[in-house]
Amino acid sequence: MSKTFLFKNGRIVNRGEITGGDLLVKNGFIEKVGGVIEASGAEEIDAEGKLLLPGIIDDQVHFREPGLTHKANIFTESRAAVAGGVTSFMEMPNTKPPALTQELLEDKYRIGAATALANYSFFMGAGNDNLEQVLRTDPKTVCGVKVFMGSSTGNMLVDDAKTLEGLFSQVPMLIATHCEDEATIRENVAKFRERYGEDVPMEAHPLIRNVEGCYRSSSFAVDLARKYNTRLHILHISTAKELDLFRNDIPLAEKRITAEVCVHHLYFNSDQYAKLGSQIKCNPAVKDAHNQEALFPALLDNRLDIIATDHAPHTWEEKQGKYFDAPSGVPLVQHTLNVMLEFHQRGMISLERIVEKMSHAPAICFEMDRRGYLDEGYWADIILLDPEKSWTVDKSNIHYKCGWSPFEGHNFKGKVEATMVSGHLAFRDDRFNEDKMGERLAFSR
Repeated sequence: MSKTFLFKNGRIVNRGEITGGDLLVKNGFIEKVGGVIEASGAEEIDAEGKLLLPGIIDDQVHFREPGLTHKANIFTESRAAVAGGVTSFMEMPNTKPPALTQELLEDKYRIGAATALANYSFFMGAGNDNLEQVLRTDPKTVCGVKVFMGSSTGNMLVDDAKTLEGLFSQVPMLIATHCEDEATIRENVAKFRERYGEDVPMEAHPLIRNVEGCYRSSSFAVDLARKYNTRLHILHISTAKELDLFRNDIPLAEKRITAEVCVHHLYFNSDQYAKLGSQIKCNPAVKDAHNQEALFPALLDNRLDIIATDHAPHTWEEKQGKYFDAPSGVPLVQHTLNVMLEFHQRGMISLERIVEKMSHAPAICFEMDRRGYLDEGYWADIILLDPEKSWTVDKSNIHYKCGWSPFEGHNFKGKVEATMVSGHLAFRDDRFNEDKMGERLAFSR
């Protein structure tokens, strides 16, 4: 049986409001919220001057297990997630072997059950020839089906038109897509190779994986979804041009087509390649300031629904290669809340909207069972945040297995003091408690 905890005198951020009061957790769930609460036998946690936030739900991470565990694994990256206030993650199928069968998918769930300190779900992978396996996916216990409509991950590229028609017309649950047009990218690669040979500069990445490549693929996905009334979720939108594909005139719960933006596309632009180089090389590419600056207004007016990370670690050694050798992907899951807090401190977004986009909206979008809110009767996924404490990112406090971050040396204001995962105090005062792992996420579909 889980312990009983009583958070005292916190500032509770939930459902568009900030209110003062206590919060009681019992047997893994939130029992009471607000006002003065008395609970004999409860472990009291002083939240005076601190914020209580719903745990962050990151709907797009790559934790590299199985098969790529020299970069990361579910244990290490879920610890990093929890240290940053991410209490639930949804992990992608492009591992080795990729999760293209129900048996391989369940293998990942077994690893998650044994080693994930955060709550977990794993996407079923779609390939060009596994529709029968995809259709066996249980929508109540699996977050969604992932379709790579671009060659970001090599052997998981789905480029057969008939296969895409089959997926969009027959899959009853959420389909999440990576959208970049392969033909456009190949054409651009050829042009830059002709000009530079193998010494293509890193600054060329957003010109190779360009705006047009993103738009051609995402608009095609939207057309298919409209044709078949598919529940489509497009990941990591990075361009101004794509924003017109999405609606903001209806509530999120009524949308059939939704979109996500990632913290690195909000935070970085192509000017930073000169300093950071391959550290910010990712797919879709970090693009110029015009595209970066268009994303924030679309986030605030609800054309973009969710903030995520696309956490994708590689070793430092791998990242030192030339353009064609350095892999794409950035480790971000530990620092995503701090990035958004920095935007808040600049006056660009309220705390309430941060919680909406990182906790409430993912829960709505994926129809999650009792997650994403500090509501009575919901799972106790809670962040205790000191909004005034400053700290600097360095090797000693990076929890990614890869051991590096593009934010090294950067000072953030706002520190996660504790993270509760399904009623278990998994992280407190920079220490982990691994006595209990996270829960498998469930979906009310």
